[in-house]
Amino acid sequence: MKFGIDRLLADDGLRAALDGRRVALVAHPASVTQDLTHSLDALIAAGVNVTSAFGPQHGLKGDKQDNMVETEDEVDPVYGIPVFSLYGEVRRPTAAMMNTAEVFLFDLQDLGCRIYTFVTTLLYMLEEAAKAGKEVWVLDRPNPAGRPVEGTLLIPGQESFVGAGPMVMRHGLTLGEMGHWFIRHFNLDVRYRVVEMEGWQPEGPGFGWPESRIWINPSPNAANLNMARAYAGTVMIEGATLSEGRGTTRPLEVLFGAPDIDAKTVLGEMQRFAPEWLTGCAIRECFFEPTFHKHAGQLCNALMVHAEGAFYDHHAFRPWRLQALAFKAIRRLYPDYPIWRDFPYEYEFDRLAIDVINGGPALREWVDDAGSEADDLDAVAGKDEGEWRETIAPLLLY
Repeated sequence: MKFGIDRLLADDGLRAALDGRRVALVAHPASVTQDLTHSLDALIAAGVNVTSAFGPQHGLKGDKQDNMVETEDEVDPVYGIPVFSLYGEVRRPTAAMMNTAEVFLFDLQDLGCRIYTFVTTLLYMLEEAAKAGKEVWVLDRPNPAGRPVEGTLLIPGQESFVGAGPMVMRHGLTLGEMGHWFIRHFNLDVRYRVVEMEGWQPEGPGFGWPESRIWINPSPNAANLNMARAYAGTVMIEGATLSEGRGTTRPLEVLFGAPDIDAKTVLGEMQRFAPEWLTGCAIRECFFEPTFHKHAGQLCNALMVHAEGAFYDHHAFRPWRLQALAFKAIRRLYPDYPIWRDFPYEYEFDRLAIDVINGGPALREWVDDAGSEADDLDAVAGKDEGEWRETIAPLLLY
């Protein structure tokens, strides 16, 4: 199969539309061709007039480890072109940045989750391109989490850099398809093109991630396919005092880690409260000692998610509900435990981080309500998921 970048490079007719035009590339370390050449190198070698490049959160090089660590603008040492940061002094490209090119090629590997900031970066690029009369092409890549959708819709007024609009957490789209949704939803007047993949089968082997392609981290803590599948749930731990495994070799593949919580007991409570939310994966007790970040240097008891191999059932696995269940079990067992982390998550100062992540307070309120049941959250999320499926159905390209 071919990703968008591979099709562009292989098709002289596609590239002909770029002849004589100044081109910018939005990329990160996973922006590579089938033979692992970085897209910037491959485009310039193919004769494309690349006049600038842009890096999203974690940088063009992907070297910024944690969230809220900014990247500075620089000049590429090989090609001498400006490399602008879209996670530094600005989050959306300035007019001066937009003036460096006529066509903007967006070649980012996404994880299929609303909170993954590359989604919002695409919206900001489309909005600024509309203002400046520029053209945006998405060189499409797979959604490694596949087509299933899950979570509640972001509530209007709850938008942030981790919540571009009223979509569910696990959105089921490729970035090329997401661009079409942004244009329709926000009524953008912008020249937009998707260089589609060839041969991507979201319901084929790999269920979103083709078995013929190796995994390259799109961000430092997105280390493998298991993480990508679990991320729509485990990312919520960023809004909790519990460890998501940062400072270990398997971040964002655990439901929690803490020095003062008994993981086996929590798993037992999860099995009692909503056993149907544990399907589609294996859950294993483990221990780790983070070298940095939350609970650094302390032995943490944890539950690890294995959405891989024979344990994985693509259509039964529901990571958002699974993570909600872990929070709920902890709250039931430890009623006074300070689960929610109060800090300015992604520069949002007036809301709890867990609410910013979920696009509203519904999940937190469900966890903290001693009388709530699994069906209560299921009813709210199920309605939103059904609405989202209907919304995106006409936009699916594959």
